[in-house]
Amino acid sequence: MKIELWSDYACPFCYIGEKRLEKALAEIDGGDKVEVEFKSFELDPYASREVVSSTLDRFAVKYHLSKEEAAERIEAISRMGRSEGIDFRYISTRYTNTFDSLRLTKYAQAKGKSEIITQLFDAYFTKNLELADHDVLKNIAGQCGLDSEEVSAVLASDRYAAEVRTDEQEAMERGIRGVPYFLINGKYTASGAQPTAMLKEAIEKILAEEASAASLEGMVCGANGCNFAQ
Repeated sequence: MKIELWSDYACPFCYIGEKRLEKALAEIDGGDKVEVEFKSFELDPYASREVVSSTLDRFAVKYHLSKEEAAERIEAISRMGRSEGIDFRYISTRYTNTFDSLRLTKYAQAKGKSEIITQLFDAYFTKNLELADHDVLKNIAGQCGLDSEEVSAVLASDRYAAEVRTDEQEAMERGIRGVPYFLINGKYTASGAQPTAMLKEAIEKILAEEASAASLEGMVCGANGCNFAQ
């Protein structure tokens, strides 16, 4: 089974959704064999590389809320994150452009270091670091065991930009307008930070359906002879 997950590091529900998926797979027999591919999605491709406002102010303006209402909404999301075991500090996040962090993720995945995904979420929502800062990205990459010189070269170039844009183009073609967005085995979909139990149930149902379909592939004969495999 393969799960493709479109996500952006600035999205609180993406971190929560990623954590819930991790828990669901841990509870499923054979869940460790499920391939999960992180796919890029920028909530705001035009976001500044510098912090230009507080999360509270940005939230209030974007959703037309008073600061008190915005603070309550942010805290509600933070409580949701903390309920998943995340030290969620949404109100003090330092919002910047995430494109380079998405490029770095593509590089890390190519090197078999997918653990960088959780590290980048943690950097933003718990440590409140700026994901447009190359020094921050280099430090996180180093913690994941990636070569420092190669990471520097990647960040200083446009390497993996095409891969990020390909993910985003695919999202557009599939009509994906919000994240997290799950695509399971190329045909089953789920959007939003689904509860762990619902994700588990859906994945188990799909696994059972596909196992049943596979069991219908019995003995057949063709031009090259007969297949006696059960």
